[in-house]
Amino acid sequence: MGTDIRAGERVLVADDDAAVRRSLERGLRLEGFSVVLADDGRGALAAVRDGPPDAVVLDISMPGLSGIEVCRTLRAEGDDVPVLMLSALDQLADRVAGLQAGGDDYLVKPFALQELVLRLHALLRRRPPAATGQVRAGALVIHPATREALLEGAPLTLTRREFALLEVLARNAGLVLTRDQLLDRVWGYDFEVRTDAVDTFVSYLRRKLEAGGRPRILHTVRGVGFVLRDDRAPTGGGR
Repeated sequence: MGTDIRAGERVLVADDDAAVRRSLERGLRLEGFSVVLADDGRGALAAVRDGPPDAVVLDISMPGLSGIEVCRTLRAEGDDVPVLMLSALDQLADRVAGLQAGGDDYLVKPFALQELVLRLHALLRRRPPAATGQVRAGALVIHPATREALLEGAPLTLTRREFALLEVLARNAGLVLTRDQLLDRVWGYDFEVRTDAVDTFVSYLRRKLEAGGRPRILHTVRGVGFVLRDDRAPTGGGR
């Protein structure tokens, strides 16, 4: 698989397991990345502030300052660095919390190094592009330049990944997008990968879009994918 990643992209790996750190450092260096290590959450924040990385591989369950708290702190400070969360198999609640804190993707331990590398390449390819004009889809208005989204005039509080997913759906309002299409356009995956990330983020978006009793505009087309459609008004993604 070809990539467009520049040689020496800087990746911060934060994990309290020394064996995991050693394995990822060795594997990522062989893939051409420059690797910085941290063994806890405070060390991760210090490393980011010392020399901003191009991406972060962040273990959720670290003692002291957890990966979730690290990610939340980075986002609160306005740091948009792509974050790939690592989680244990039996910690679904932590994975959900990590994504809600602003994580871009996650891998469950144990994982194959090749998949982690592919996901990193995807995240790095999908760094935010230059913002384009306003997008309208029924009662939804999106301002890419400021990353603001309004539904029926009320602002939506969205993570970076939720915003990216909503923008893609809005630009294609009325069209059914498959999970594979969304993985490619939002996450940058152009390889076969098993993930429930799309369904997870769709559920997050629905919760926010339907808050206060608002009608559903993000629909599931069984066996196909998802579509943004406001049945009360004409839809159409615009720029």
